[in-house]
Amino acid sequence: MKDHSNVVTANIFLVAFYHEIHREIIELSKAGNRKAQYELYQLYAKSMYNICYRMMNNRGEAEDMLQEAFSEAFMQLGTFRFESAFGAWLKRITLNKCINALKKRNVALLPSEEIPDSPDSDESYPDPDNSGPGLSVEQVRKAMEKLPEGYRVVFSLYLLEGYDHMEISQIMGISEATSKSQYSRARKKIKEILNQQADG
Repeated sequence: MKDHSNVVTANIFLVAFYHEIHREIIELSKAGNRKAQYELYQLYAKSMYNICYRMMNNRGEAEDMLQEAFSEAFMQLGTFRFESAFGAWLKRITLNKCINALKKRNVALLPSEEIPDSPDSDESYPDPDNSGPGLSVEQVRKAMEKLPEGYRVVFSLYLLEGYDHMEISQIMGISEATSKSQYSRARKKIKEILNQQADG
């Protein structure tokens, strides 16, 4: 029991120590320290790139969005007050960049088909991650790339980025019901794509 207590104490100390180091990097970055800014970029670039790629579905555009997001983050770093996790703050900037880029290039976030105001939320589709034996995350991601843009964006925001439908409705300027409907349709479409891949 004593050993277990020591391990827990050590783990708490390490977590606190990590956060202190992390805070120091952010504070140095705020002060314009280039080395610290590069270190901060290295800490978050991969996860932010993955978000950009899921949203833009294009490697070149994802890289552009990543650079724009970090440029804006470094310009706004003075406004970051440690009231939330830095990753969450940076993620919001990154997602906003992607959504704005999608809107600026006049790509409809929602498919042109008529979307009913009431979602087919009663339909229950299994999670793509659990829809078959031996199914990999990579297979699901490849299936996502084949979704219509509106479906993919809502699916990414809800399932992968952790936003609820009310937040998505605000981010995308759509109704909450439409967000739910889009998500339901995206799950159904992904399941169809995965089934076709399995049959093929």
